Amino acid sequence: MNRSILPVLTAVMAIAVAAHAGSISGKVSGVAGESVVYVDTIAGKTFPAPAEHSVIDQRSLLFQPHITVVLRGTTVEFRNSDNVAHNVFWPSIQQGAKKLPGKNLGTWPQGEKRPFKFDQAGAAALLCNVHPEMAGYIVVSPTPYYVTTDNSGNYKIDGVPDGQYNVVAWHEGAKTQSKAVAVAGDGKADFTLTK
Repeated sequence: MNRSILPVLTAVMAIAVAAHAGSISGKVSGVAGESVVYVDTIAGKTFPAPAEHSVIDQRSLLFQPHITVVLRGTTVEFRNSDNVAHNVFWPSIQQGAKKLPGKNLGTWPQGEKRPFKFDQAGAAALLCNVHPEMAGYIVVSPTPYYVTTDNSGNYKIDGVPDGQYNVVAWHEGAKTQSKAVAVAGDGKADFTLTK
């Protein structure tokens, strides 16, 4: 093959792939603040976890960020930046109607960190045994197609291949909702969540 044609073929293939990737957009209403929207499990598809770890810090007696979204298989580093000991645990991982077992990572002093690999999709409330007023959330998506809404509930997930999907909307303290969405260039899904 002529080497001068290779860059042209690569560009044409990239354009062809991009042409078959669309977006899902909409609004989550009925709740205030940020929500998480993601494409649920796609039959027969798996996605490699990112090599880079996500970080959740315990700083100023808060989980920061308050809500973290990661792809299934991601390792999250839990750090303690406060000058007091902290604990990290979650009683369970809510996966649809199922509750999967939780985990307690223990208690550790300032400057230390503990990694944990999230292999199960779902949402978990992060808590601290030492400071019961502390709470945060981690949402583990089964696909790389996820986003956090803006404070008004608007969202757009880009790069979604054409197809039929179940899209899930999650919000702290509200009932999770899912909808079937067809993507043919673009798809739309609005959600109204309730407590």
